[in-house]
Amino acid sequence: MAKRKTTPQRLPDAVRDAVERTVQATVGGAQQTRGRAQGALDDVVSGAEAGVETVRARVRKTVDATRPATSDDIRALRDELRALARRIDALEGKDKPAAKPRSSARSKASTTKRGTAAKGSAAARKRPKS
Repeated sequence: MAKRKTTPQRLPDAVRDAVERTVQATVGGAQQTRGRAQGALDDVVSGAEAGVETVRARVRKTVDATRPATSDDIRALRDELRALARRIDALEGKDKPAAKPRSSARSKASTTKRGTAAKGSAAARKRPKS
């Protein structure tokens, strides 16, 4: 086998300076590239965040529009209807608002089974207290 030449322990100064200049130039270019890449990435991230907020707002709007009414919503609507009925009655000159009709099948069936006496007592129970 052929023997390899051993490398000298000390490189000449000119070669060492050339390597250092090359490394410094590469590091400077890499830092510039890194800065540009970071700026581009920041732009992409901020655009994505803005897109997420837009999507989030659209989803909230859609969910709010399609969600079923809560019991509080229904209660508020009933209160508003009652207030409107009172205003209409006042405009029409009615003193008392009309009584709420009960039209369940159960109450009709039980009234017909009990007869006339039951009707009188049912009417007495429905009378508003003075």
